[in-house]
Amino acid sequence: MIAKRVTAPNQLDLGLNLSTKKTRKREFLEEMNRVVPWSALVALIEPRAPRARTGRPPFAIETMLRVHFLQQWFSLSDPAMEEALHDVPLYREFAGLDGAVVRLPDETTILRFRHLLEAHDLATKMLGAVNDILTSKGLMLRAGTAVDATLIAAPSSTKNQDGRRDPEMHQTKKGNQWHFGMKAHIGVDADSVLVHTVTTTAANEAYVEQVGDLLHGREDAVWAD
Repeated sequence: MIAKRVTAPNQLDLGLNLSTKKTRKREFLEEMNRVVPWSALVALIEPRAPRARTGRPPFAIETMLRVHFLQQWFSLSDPAMEEALHDVPLYREFAGLDGAVVRLPDETTILRFRHLLEAHDLATKMLGAVNDILTSKGLMLRAGTAVDATLIAAPSSTKNQDGRRDPEMHQTKKGNQWHFGMKAHIGVDADSVLVHTVTTTAANEAYVEQVGDLLHGREDAVWAD
């Protein structure tokens, strides 16, 4: 009888070992980890951050900022961001929540951090800090600005606790389709294609009304569709 050699399961090569493959998402996050001025942004937030007096210590500001950026980059709601931190090791690694960390931010913690940024207009200040760094490196504020706008959807249903739509949102028609929500108006450096200014309004606000606020004042030309 010929004996057959049995290979242990952990020795099987099924072609599923992806440890050496660098995905586009990982490459993107590695680049963001390198280029985002984390210490400068944390310094803007730190004076406004609440101090815990009792109970568990709060998560580090940089950790919550990284989670916030992940949420924006990948269009995740607060509950979806909480689940993603549990499900996606790459996200935990980027946020500094891997290793021996025994708890992760829940959706309420994520929501409170975003409200902190909104309450003190810190998103605008962070964009300004990034632009200052880019300008100092000769990457921004050149000869021209391109301006445009994008719609950001909001829930249109009145089936909520207040029984009404968000009064700061509005509806607008684009093509043959109606949209409800807000509009982000964006000023982009024409040479580097880097965003230097963002304003937000209700969705029915024409971006031509925002052009004056989207220019840095040193343009030789402005482009808009």
